[in-house]
Amino acid sequence: MKDNFSKQAQLYAAYRPSYPKELFDFILSHVKNWDAAWDCATGNGQTAIELAPFFKNVYATDISQKQLDNARTMDNIHYSLQSAEHTNFVDASFDLVTVSQALHWFAFDDFYKEVKRVTKPDGWIAAWSYSRLPITPAIDAIIEKYHFNTLGEYWDKERKYVDDNYRFIPFPFNEIAVPSFKIIYEWNLQQLEGYLNTWSALQKFIAKNNYNPVSALMEEIRPHWLSERMKVVFPIHLRMAQVHK
Repeated sequence: MKDNFSKQAQLYAAYRPSYPKELFDFILSHVKNWDAAWDCATGNGQTAIELAPFFKNVYATDISQKQLDNARTMDNIHYSLQSAEHTNFVDASFDLVTVSQALHWFAFDDFYKEVKRVTKPDGWIAAWSYSRLPITPAIDAIIEKYHFNTLGEYWDKERKYVDDNYRFIPFPFNEIAVPSFKIIYEWNLQQLEGYLNTWSALQKFIAKNNYNPVSALMEEIRPHWLSERMKVVFPIHLRMAQVHK
């Protein structure tokens, strides 16, 4: 598992999208027991905080201490610094395993072996990502050019799984059909800029070139930003399965 987000942990906490209630309603509708959930690669705890009202305990892990330092807390969320592929959890611990916007970074075989070890016989895994945000055709074209041209060489190879909407990511479980979900916001230009500054490839670009290209990108977008707030949509791509069946 790679740590590509420690440098921008505070920005990540402030500007990364939150997931819709409908997504969690669907996932939780399949869970039969509510003792414990593992939110793997929790980041700033966006998913852990949504699971906490339903489970007795939520165990949220990440390899970035800076991310964990920015996580929201609740009494029944237990944060720890652990990799996705090797944890100190005992066998058959969890009713649900969740991975939000991180599965593509994992060593798949090792992670899935760990999931099978720590999940209860009737436990579930749900993993999802969101793809690039359509706004308007003009703005979308600018962001797409920035994504593939300006930052193209700075993306890790795993990013392709996200660009392919998780369709080709290995998922060796008893997978179920899932509906489509979306994250919808009304954002101002500052919020868009904050989100674009969280991209993992950007940090590599800055390290090599010693400047941040987001400022120029925002100037290119500005003439096409037609109101104070504009609708921003993130399509969500969910994979879900019962681990043992």
